[in-house]
Amino acid sequence: MNERIGFIGVGKMGGGMASCLIEAGYAVTVCDVDRAAVTRLQAVGADIAAGPREVADVAEIVFACLPAPTISEEVAAKVAQGHAVKIYIETSTIGTDTMKAIGATLASAGIALVDAPVSGGPQAAAAGTLSTIISGRPEDFERIRPAIDAFAKHVFFLGGEPGQAQIAKLINNMMSMAGRAVAIEGMIMGMRVGIDPTLLAGFINVSTGRNLATLDDFPTRLMHVFETGGKKSIGVKDLELYLKETQRLDIPVWATPSVLDLFIEGQSYGVATPETLRLTEWVERLKAARNTTGA
Repeated sequence: MNERIGFIGVGKMGGGMASCLIEAGYAVTVCDVDRAAVTRLQAVGADIAAGPREVADVAEIVFACLPAPTISEEVAAKVAQGHAVKIYIETSTIGTDTMKAIGATLASAGIALVDAPVSGGPQAAAAGTLSTIISGRPEDFERIRPAIDAFAKHVFFLGGEPGQAQIAKLINNMMSMAGRAVAIEGMIMGMRVGIDPTLLAGFINVSTGRNLATLDDFPTRLMHVFETGGKKSIGVKDLELYLKETQRLDIPVWATPSVLDLFIEGQSYGVATPETLRLTEWVERLKAARNTTGA
């Protein structure tokens, strides 16, 4: 396969996705501010570009997988200056406002935008088994579908306008983080009264309380609940975007503000950076902080 694909942002998620494209036979040009990330891909056959503009100068199809809405806007503005790019696929979770702004920037340069956030985590990205939900023009979806299939096992096409897929992804992320929050709360209670956490997890996972967090995190990562997935700062960003969309749409919310408070609190006490902080250590930090502040 001789077609060249551009990929901007090759960290834990984007790196796995770009690797899958290389394995599928695409010529792939990548860029990232993290030199180590691009060097890893160079070792498996990727070409390295100096920046987003240079990627867009050599590839008609360009993917982006970036950590924050502001970064996505900055990158899209540079891509809009490229000479080769025809379709830009945003796989990040950035909300509808940013997607609309990116769409306007690209449209002024005659570049089509496809909204295609992905889910599944770094392991699924590397294995090519991500899920993605896509909004945009049908003809653009058909053009990029073979490349999407290189890293996504489950592909859902909404049609419509870029931005709709963002709403779907934010709903998914909110439900995922809410499930994790209640799983942590329940396990803490069980541990507090001396219940063997492995037995408790086994009971829950064949009963009605099970969810993805209990099935994936417990018991194998019981004491490392925050292992894998995005950093907690990403979780806070996604929950804040979700609440922003509910306000825009005038949708009532009940649980999400409390889940956001949990992740903000965890982030404040150091959970955002270490992704493998032990559950028991985190709980003790929160208890100590609350005792100090009188919360």
